[in-house]
Amino acid sequence: MCTAITLSTKDHYFGRNFDYDISYNEVVRITPRNYPFVFRKADSIDRHYAIIGITANVKEYPLYYDAMNEKGLAMAGLNFPDNADYKPFADEKDNITPFEFIPWILSQCSTVAEAKEFLARINLVNINFSPELPLSPLHWLLADKDEAIVIESVKEGLKLYDNPAGVLTNNPPFDYQLFNLNNYRALSTATPENHFSDQIELDLYSRGMGGIGLPGDLSSASRFVKAAFIRLNSVSGSSESESISQFFHILGSVEQQMGLCQVEGQKYEYTIYSSCCNLDKGLYYYKTYHNSQITAVDLNNEDLDGHQTITYPISDEQQVHIVNQV
Repeated sequence: MCTAITLSTKDHYFGRNFDYDISYNEVVRITPRNYPFVFRKADSIDRHYAIIGITANVKEYPLYYDAMNEKGLAMAGLNFPDNADYKPFADEKDNITPFEFIPWILSQCSTVAEAKEFLARINLVNINFSPELPLSPLHWLLADKDEAIVIESVKEGLKLYDNPAGVLTNNPPFDYQLFNLNNYRALSTATPENHFSDQIELDLYSRGMGGIGLPGDLSSASRFVKAAFIRLNSVSGSSESESISQFFHILGSVEQQMGLCQVEGQKYEYTIYSSCCNLDKGLYYYKTYHNSQITAVDLNNEDLDGHQTITYPISDEQQVHIVNQV
């Protein structure tokens, strides 16, 4: 499964843990302004905003898992099994396949408010990328520097939710996840008072007891609560170094270690990579399961008026700095 978050310090940040049991040889891919986006059931777009993010390394089409554009709008797709419902072709709608959804929004919209106008006429249509790559059941977190929303295509239709928690995981649907936070309103970062009874004296035997009851398992509902509590209460300095460090620490609190989430046989779901986008500066940071060093790609260091996508292989070999190397 996956976890996506937003965070604001001096700048604004967006990113996610990509948790899965299979890697598709992911790459960091920059789509410049003049790359022609060809859509299955909508008009092509030949000139658009530049985009950076991580894609599957499948042909050249940018199959983005998560990305941001040059205007600071970011979007991530997360697994949403048994709830995602894609529709047949509909007249008088913008019929967009789910694998085209991130490019369709980020190529044309600079803010969430602009995106909402596009979403009012969208139909997420049930068309596979290829016989070998059928559609994934997804929902999406979309955010700019000021707000975040969740987009879910379900049997009842397309639903949009404001996201005050700044977090998205997987099932159940977002409205339940948000309501479930009510069950944890007693959590606190402060030392708790004894409300158990005035007839018994209870000891404060440890720091951090205000967080007793915070979930620690790997289920999506528990990760939502934990990530929301940590994101909403964590404190970060305003520098770039402090901000991205805190961002990755928040994601690290809900990462999945290999061996703990068995899928089938000897296959396990784990956090293949974690990403962090600086929406103000166009910087895309990532770490991988096997390489804990933070690697960055700067969108603005490329020719953004090009016609071909630019790719950087994921750096997945552990980098160790030996201070007394001889």
